Amino acid sequence: MPIDQPSDATRLPQHLTRWFADRGWTPHRHQLDLYERRDDPGMLLIAPTGGGKTLAGFLPTLAELGENPEPGLHTVYVSPLKALATDIRRNLSTPINDMGLTIRVEDRTGDTKATQKARQRVDPPHILLTTPESLALMLSYPKAPAIFGGVQRVVVDEIHALAESKRGDQLMLCLSRLQTISPHMRRVGLSATVEDPPALAGVLGHGSRVLLADPGPEPQIAMLETAELPPWSGMGGRHAARAVMDLVENANTTLIFINTRAQAELFFQAIWAVNSKNLPIGLHHGSLSREARLKVEQAMVAGEMRAIVCTGSLDLGIDWGNVDLVIQVGAPKNVKRLVQRIGRANHTYNAPSRAVLVPANRFEVLECRAALDAVAEHDLDGDTGRAGGLDVLCQHILLMACSGPVDPDALFAEVRTAGPYAGISRAEFDDCLEFCATGGYALKAYDRWRRLVERDGLYHLRDPRSARNLRMNVGTIVGTETLPVRLRGGGGTPLGEVEESFAASLVPGDTFLIGGQTVKFENLREMVVQVSRQPTREPRIAVFMGTKLATSTKLSERVIGILDAPGRWKSMPGYIGDWLDLQNHISRLPTPGRLLVETFQRQDRAHICVYGFAGRNAHQTLGLLLTRRMEEAGLDPLGFVSNDYALLIWGLQPVTNPAAMLTADDLRAGLDGWLASNAVMKRTFRNVATVAGLIERNMPGQRKTGRQATFSSDILYDTLLKYDPDHLLMRITRDEAARGLVDYGRIEDMLSRVEGRIDMVHAPHLTPLAAPLLLEVGKVPIRGSGRQKLEDQAVEELLAEAGLAVPAA
Repeated sequence: MPIDQPSDATRLPQHLTRWFADRGWTPHRHQLDLYERRDDPGMLLIAPTGGGKTLAGFLPTLAELGENPEPGLHTVYVSPLKALATDIRRNLSTPINDMGLTIRVEDRTGDTKATQKARQRVDPPHILLTTPESLALMLSYPKAPAIFGGVQRVVVDEIHALAESKRGDQLMLCLSRLQTISPHMRRVGLSATVEDPPALAGVLGHGSRVLLADPGPEPQIAMLETAELPPWSGMGGRHAARAVMDLVENANTTLIFINTRAQAELFFQAIWAVNSKNLPIGLHHGSLSREARLKVEQAMVAGEMRAIVCTGSLDLGIDWGNVDLVIQVGAPKNVKRLVQRIGRANHTYNAPSRAVLVPANRFEVLECRAALDAVAEHDLDGDTGRAGGLDVLCQHILLMACSGPVDPDALFAEVRTAGPYAGISRAEFDDCLEFCATGGYALKAYDRWRRLVERDGLYHLRDPRSARNLRMNVGTIVGTETLPVRLRGGGGTPLGEVEESFAASLVPGDTFLIGGQTVKFENLREMVVQVSRQPTREPRIAVFMGTKLATSTKLSERVIGILDAPGRWKSMPGYIGDWLDLQNHISRLPTPGRLLVETFQRQDRAHICVYGFAGRNAHQTLGLLLTRRMEEAGLDPLGFVSNDYALLIWGLQPVTNPAAMLTADDLRAGLDGWLASNAVMKRTFRNVATVAGLIERNMPGQRKTGRQATFSSDILYDTLLKYDPDHLLMRITRDEAARGLVDYGRIEDMLSRVEGRIDMVHAPHLTPLAAPLLLEVGKVPIRGSGRQKLEDQAVEELLAEAGLAVPAA
C-alpha cells in the first residue's frame, strides 16, 4: 500500500530510489524511519510479518556500501536458524543483482564448507549471514580483530526468539566483543512479536531505542468446530483431521502447526488418510533428516506444496508468500508463539493473516478461547528480563582466551555492556574466571580442567592446543542425544533421528513412525538405527523429546477468568457450558486469587485434586513433593497424574488438611532434598557442565555417545556434591533445575498468588473437571508403604481363597 513520499531528510540514495520506482513500490514509513536513524547506536524495529523488516534492516547497508563498495566486512546479520540465513541470502540477491551492485553476500553457518570458511577469514564478504554459534566461533580466532575491525552494522533478526534463551546470552556477549573490536558499530534488532519492547531493547543493549511500525490489520482468527466433538483428553487432535483437510482443500497453501514432533507424525498420518484428492502435503520437524527438511522447504518455495504439518521448526520467518492459512492443532500454550505462527500466513503488508485454532480436547476449547481473547487485546506473554547464564559466560571467557590473552578488568567491563549481563557482580564474574582457570576447589588437582594460567595480570590458555577442543564444543544447545535412522540397503537413505534411549529399547521387528511412514527396526550398527519400510504394521511411536510446552502463566490466568465468568461460556460450544455447569453443581469452579482443592472417594481410593493452573511441569513436580509428604504422614499415596491445569493424587488414606501440605517453606525443603538425589539434577548438571566447558561433547576424530557423556557427568556431579557442593556449576544447576524441568518457580508463584486462600470441597464422587485427568497418559505410581500394603492384602486374599491359613505376623 503506498504511503507518504519520504522527506528530503530520509531520501534514499539514487540507486535505491530507482530500484523501488522500477517496481512501482514505495518504501514503508518504518523502513524510511529506520533509514533516517541509521546512525543511532542501537535500534529495535517491531513490525508485522510481511512488513519488510529485513529489507528495512539492510537499507542502510545497501546505501552505505553503494555501487562500488570497498572490500571488507561491513554488516553482520545474525539469525536463529541456518535456513533463515539461507532464505535471506536468496532474498538479498534480488535487489543487489537488479541494481547491478558488486556487493558480496555469504553464509557462515555449520553447513558452510571448510574451504569457504577458511577463505572468509582472509577475504570476508561485505555482508555475512550467520548464527550465534558461528559468530562465537569466528570471534575465538586471533584474526577476529582483522576480520571484524571494519564492521559498521549488525542486524539481529527474530531477536525475540533468542532473547529468552542461552543462545541470546551468547549472542549478546559476542556483540559486546564486536563493539570492542569496532567501537562505531551500530546495532539493529528486528522482531514481529514482542510483549515488552523496552525490555527487549535492553537485551539488545548499547542504548537501543524502539521503533514501532504500523501493526497493520487484525488477523482473522477463529476456533474450528467439528462434527465430531473433541475427546475428553489427549493432545493429538486427530478427531479434526477431516475438517482440517477441508480447510486445506479450500486454501492455496497451509501451515499446520503441532506442538510436538510425535504428535506431528501422528497428525500427518491422520490427515494423509483422509487426503482423498492426493494433495501434496509435507512433514517438517527437527528430528527429520536435513535432506528431508530441505526437500520440503524447496517444494514450498517452488509453490509445489498445499500443506505442511510442522512443529516449531517453521515458527520463524522464512518468507513463503503463498501461505494464506495457518492452522494450530492443539492449544497454543503461549500467546506470543501463536502470534508468531499466525504471522506466517499472508506475507502481504496491510493484508490480514488468516488462522484457525483446533482444540485437541475439551479443556483446550477454554484455552483456545483465552488465546483468541489475548490476541485480540494484544496481550502477549513471555519473559525478557532474565539474567544471563553464568555457564554461558564461562564458555565465552574460554573462547576469548582462544583469541588471545584476557585482561579480566577489561573483559568484565565489556561483559557488563551485554544486556543480559548488565547486573552481573564482580564476584560472579570472578567465580566464572576461577572456574575457567582451575576447575574449582574440588577439581583444581586435575590438569585437564586447569585451562587458563595468569601471567602479568593476563590470562592465557595453559595449553594452546586446547583451543581446538574448545572451538569444537561451541554452543549452548544441549539436546537429547540422538542416533540417525537410515533405511537398510540402497545406500542407507537417511530418514531422521530418534532419541538414544528409545533406540536402546528396540528389538528386531519393532515398528515405529518417522517421517510419516512406518518402519521396522532391523539392527543397530555403528551407532546407526537401520530400518526397513513396513507400511502394514501398527507402529510404535518414536520418543521425540522436542519441546515440552507448558501453558504460560498469563494464558492460565485468562482460563481461570473464563471459568469464573459464566456469561462468557455462551461464546463457546454448548457442551462446554453443560460441562462447567455440572462441575459447579457437584463441586465448584476455580476462581482468581484462590486455590481449588477437591477430595473424593473412587473405587476404595481417596483422591485429591489440586487445580493449580501452574503448567504440566510444575504440577508434575508438585505431585512428587506432595506424595513424599503424604508418605511421611502415613497417608499411603499410590500414584498421581497431572496436566497443565491440575494435579490428581490417589492413595489409601484421605488428605483432610491440604493447607498444611501446601506450605511454601515445607515444599521448598522437600524440593531441595528431592533434587539432591534425583536424576533431574544430574541431567541438568550435564547440560550446564557441557555449556560451561567442563564436559566436551566433541573431540578430534570422535564424538562421545550420550551414555559416555552421562557417565562422566554423573561421576563429576557425585564428586562435587560430596566434596564441593557450593561449586559454581552446582549453584547454576540448582537454580536451573528449579526453574527449568522442575518449574518450581511457578509453584511458588501459585502459592504466593493465593496466599493460603484455599477452597476445600469434599465432593460426593468424581467431579466433571477432574474426570479427564483419569484419562491422561503418564500416570506416576508411588512405590511406598501403600503399594506394599495392597500387595500384602492381595496375598492374604489369594491364600484365603485357596483355604490356606494366613501366617501370623
